[in-house]
Amino acid sequence: MYSYYLTIVLAPLAAAIIAGLAGNKIGRAGAHWITIIGVGLSCALSLLVLKNMFWGGAAAENISVYTWAVTDGLRMEVGFLVDRLTALMMCVVTFVSLAVHIYTIGYMHDDPGYTRFFSYISLFTFSMLMLVMSNNVLQLFFGWEAVGLVSYLLIGFWFKRESAIFANLKAFLVNRVGDFGFILGIAAVVMLTGSLDYATVFGGAEAMAEQSIEVLPGNPWNAMTVTCILLFIGAMGKSAQAPLHVWLPDSMEGPTPISALIHAATMVTAGIFMVARMSPLFELSTTALAVVIVIGSITAFFMGLLGIVQNDIKRVVAYSTLSQLGYMTVALGASAYSAAIFHLMTHAFFKALLFLAAGSVIIAMHHEQDIRKMGGIRKYMPITYWTALIGSLALIGFPGSSGFFSKDLLIEAVRESHWHGQGAVYWIAYLSVLLGVFVTALYSFRMFFLVFHGDERMSEKEKSHLHETPAVVTVPLIMLAIPSAVIGWFTVGPVLFGDYFGDAIHVSSAHDVLGHMGEAWHGSLGLLTHAVMTPVFWLAAAGVFTAWFLYLKRPDIPATIQSKVSGLYNLLDRKYYFDDLYIKGFAAGGRNFGKFLWQKGDELIIDGVVVNGTANTIARLAGVMRHIQTGYLYTYAFAMIIGLTTLLGWLIWLR
Repeated sequence: MYSYYLTIVLAPLAAAIIAGLAGNKIGRAGAHWITIIGVGLSCALSLLVLKNMFWGGAAAENISVYTWAVTDGLRMEVGFLVDRLTALMMCVVTFVSLAVHIYTIGYMHDDPGYTRFFSYISLFTFSMLMLVMSNNVLQLFFGWEAVGLVSYLLIGFWFKRESAIFANLKAFLVNRVGDFGFILGIAAVVMLTGSLDYATVFGGAEAMAEQSIEVLPGNPWNAMTVTCILLFIGAMGKSAQAPLHVWLPDSMEGPTPISALIHAATMVTAGIFMVARMSPLFELSTTALAVVIVIGSITAFFMGLLGIVQNDIKRVVAYSTLSQLGYMTVALGASAYSAAIFHLMTHAFFKALLFLAAGSVIIAMHHEQDIRKMGGIRKYMPITYWTALIGSLALIGFPGSSGFFSKDLLIEAVRESHWHGQGAVYWIAYLSVLLGVFVTALYSFRMFFLVFHGDERMSEKEKSHLHETPAVVTVPLIMLAIPSAVIGWFTVGPVLFGDYFGDAIHVSSAHDVLGHMGEAWHGSLGLLTHAVMTPVFWLAAAGVFTAWFLYLKRPDIPATIQSKVSGLYNLLDRKYYFDDLYIKGFAAGGRNFGKFLWQKGDELIIDGVVVNGTANTIARLAGVMRHIQTGYLYTYAFAMIIGLTTLLGWLIWLR
């Protein structure tokens, strides 16, 4: 399988290099064909690897490709750890990437940067594969930074737009904050275990948990808790958890295919994957897990509320991504790692579907993105309509959809989390994700009803050109709609309650919530028949009904509510003032502090006092000394007498 793994990784890289460097020679068609073939080959081989592991019983493989440095016994190498967790992530990444590549042919058809774009997205796929297939934390960090770098290029793809330049810089800087914590966590791992290799690090986890670190002198902290929290700070940046979430909505400035790739299967899921991979470490720190679940709860509920007031079709889906990432993080904090990865998988399909459906609408509307200027599009775009409906139902967890199986059981796992001394934290988390169900259904179907139903609010000119998008756009929609609708039926049992992950994910017996739930598992059909008796179903139904009533039946009510609670609306519209805090507070404050140091420190003290002051003092002293140097002998004799008298007086005084 060694050659398979190399091909999976290198095929997108080779395609990216060819499309990027030889794009002018191979042309637009050559660029999209070479990258599609490269990613398609990776996808096919990834599915083969998954098949061999799941049905063929193939064992996990830990392969060292080559060692590029050894320093003080610390090996730095490129290698692959391919277990069932890796195989699942490989399939998700490559399948969604393949759909995005095909979709891009239609969406970017007239863009002058066509070949450059295909090079970027293929390079992005390579970076994500290096991340998920790594067998050591250094390679993980390489992939981590590589997806961040390529995201900078993709978000700012239309670099002549000021908004795109601001968005990619914002994403880059915010992620650097998280990455600083992440690299400190990696340094702590190396310091405590003396190794970068996963197997060695996980093998020494017990000993690591017994050590302490004095971050502040005289205040020892548990080494495992410090390490895990630092690693999770990296996940907060990459997976857009509050308060490091602010970059994700602005990333919509990139082309829509990028939104689907970044938000669904690649960059934002890297943090979730990393914590699941590091489960042997996190399981040894209940404090770190409590931090994870609190951050996830805040993100899941409060970021979802922001989706209610958004009018940009892509931003609504973006805030949905923030909320769903919060759900996954909550599951990680509850030690339901399998549930988090399962929701990551289903979410990748239906969220990519929703972004691409939004892009299909944008194409048909001649790049109009305001949902208030749409309406009644259903009859013009039937394929987009039905695929968007499947994606929306999966997002809210409608019974039978893929999102139903992952989201419903995730919430149930959080409810079943009863930990000693931390019960209140977990009940608050449960209430957050439960209330988030209503919020998700409300903003999802607000967008759906305003876009596809109701009165046609577009101009006559736009209406006359409104039609279904071409096959290169609709085929990827259908490709993603199928797993969004059915994949949960076949995978929920083995992934959550079977032994699918094996040793890839470690859960201590005290935290094995899913194991406890598995005792009452009666199959997918049993869960479906039980669905109508759960609060999740009724909260989702209430959200859909509320959206229908407010935006189709009585569209006058939302404006009235907005005027009555203008303070709350402004709070949501200003995104809890996080942007103001970071831009006008930290960024402007840092700039003003730098200006103060420049004017007061550099110009006044260094230049004025030290440099110029010293020069002026010497000049004044020289001026005085010049008057003493008269050239007359009697002046010098008089000075000698005064000096001698002073010296004698001093000696007599000392005696």
